[in-house]
Amino acid sequence: FVEQLRTGRGHYLAMFHDDGRFFTKQPQQEKPVRFKLFQTLSTDGGLTWAAPTVVASSTSHHLCEPGVVRSPDGKRLAVLLRENSRRHNSQIIFSDDEGKTWSEHRSLPASLNGDRHTGRYLPDGRIFISFRSRQPGGIKKPLHEGDWVGWLGTWDDLVSAKEGQYVVRLKDNKRGADCAYPGVEVLPDGTIVTTTYGHWSADQQPYILSVRLKAQELDALAK
Repeated sequence: FVEQLRTGRGHYLAMFHDDGRFFTKQPQQEKPVRFKLFQTLSTDGGLTWAAPTVVASSTSHHLCEPGVVRSPDGKRLAVLLRENSRRHNSQIIFSDDEGKTWSEHRSLPASLNGDRHTGRYLPDGRIFISFRSRQPGGIKKPLHEGDWVGWLGTWDDLVSAKEGQYVVRLKDNKRGADCAYPGVEVLPDGTIVTTTYGHWSADQQPYILSVRLKAQELDALAK
């Protein structure tokens, strides 16, 4: 992700991961494999970027594919993370100083277990997060395991590790878990538009699909 910072005009933070295979000219993968979460900063609107620094490094928790959500008052950043060893829940970290420092990672609730979290605020203040559903080993797999799903909840749910309001399967992926690098946009009338690839038709090649929905539709279904 790339997030605009409040430290000055044209200031941006970007975050990414590496497991030792790609970041350096010669692969430097360790055994056991170590995942590193990096961030880099730009102060000129993205024309140039500083040398990346390590935010987290672990052989037990394979943190990757970060997705950011800012608090309603704008003062805090939350980053949701895929946990690629599949031994733990997905993780979350927080920053109260525009990315200068970060909290230790901790587990997200099972409702947010998965990969490639992309979140946007809705007009009523709730947060919609689109992602791929993946549970770690030892947890009973839900009906939407490996599918494209959406989560609806609040900022307080993220901070307090609450399950949130709803998880909805947006589309059944017909081939394993090969789907979902979702983009999310919210239109002025509150319509959520989320778009990604997946194996949406059996025995066919993957293709890109957009889904439109409103939070009020989910509220009505839940009654």
